[in-house]
Amino acid sequence: MIAATKNAIFVRAVVVFTLSLICSATELGQRGGKAEPKRIEFKPGADSATINGSVRDGEEAEYVFACRKGQRVSVRLSSTPVKSSVFQILGPDNDTLGLEFDANFQYSGVAPKTGDYFITVRRPTESKGTSSYKLTVVVKRR
Repeated sequence: MIAATKNAIFVRAVVVFTLSLICSATELGQRGGKAEPKRIEFKPGADSATINGSVRDGEEAEYVFACRKGQRVSVRLSSTPVKSSVFQILGPDNDTLGLEFDANFQYSGVAPKTGDYFITVRRPTESKGTSSYKLTVVVKRR
């Protein structure tokens, strides 16, 4: 009987420990994990998409869209307060497409390669604050 009680206590301790590990991992993932970029989908027949969002403090919002070599790409970012968000666009091989990250509000160019293009939106400073933004992506056929 004593052995059965000790065994039951041990099993309960293992279950409680396992559940606490699962809860801790879930909480860590919600606070510090890196999420997959949100895919920008164009409605059938449309060549543009607009996303409204916000970033706070040091947060970043990440997006991805597909593009073919030679297509004309335009990206425009407006924010409130004015110029409180900037973006970076990277090509399929993480090419910067000639842009610096610190002050981009618009971009227009021809896609050099076929593949996924990545846009990151963030505040231009590390200071505390929130920026609401509107991101418009246009991909025109040649």
